[in-house]
Amino acid sequence: MKNESIEIVKVGIADLNIVKSPQRIRTSGLGSCVGLILFDRIYQIAGLAHVMLPDSTLANQSSINQAKYADTAVPLLIDKLVEAGAKMRSLQAKMAGGAQMFQFQTTSDMMRIGPRNVEAVKEVLKSYNIPLLKEDVGGNSGRTIEFDPITCELMIRTVNQGVKII
Repeated sequence: MKNESIEIVKVGIADLNIVKSPQRIRTSGLGSCVGLILFDRIYQIAGLAHVMLPDSTLANQSSINQAKYADTAVPLLIDKLVEAGAKMRSLQAKMAGGAQMFQFQTTSDMMRIGPRNVEAVKEVLKSYNIPLLKEDVGGNSGRTIEFDPITCELMIRTVNQGVKII
């Protein structure tokens, strides 16, 4: 039996990266953050953005971390994938995260970071006509996700809920 170790590229919070098969890509610590996977099934290339906040216009610094915000991370990830050989028209998406991690008495929109991240990512995908095939969002538990560009399966490990594949 051949013991082939598969390289897993880890993506941190407010970060993004891409992989080509047989590599896999993983991020952990998805609470209110959204883990967005964009992939090209034909070329077996995938990218993951660990989106922390919905909108970069709220940032008041001159040099922002583009991977941190939905409105800047998605276009940046698309550019990296296309540079690596993915075809724009072949890109598809899956996502997980966007949990409501804290229970507040207020219904203030500022506290709805998870749901707002999910909405923001969906809006950007729509503007690029990238289909969102599956999602596992909401709830109030943290997640770790890992994507395999060969099978195009997204493995989601949710705190206290085990593992599921979408």
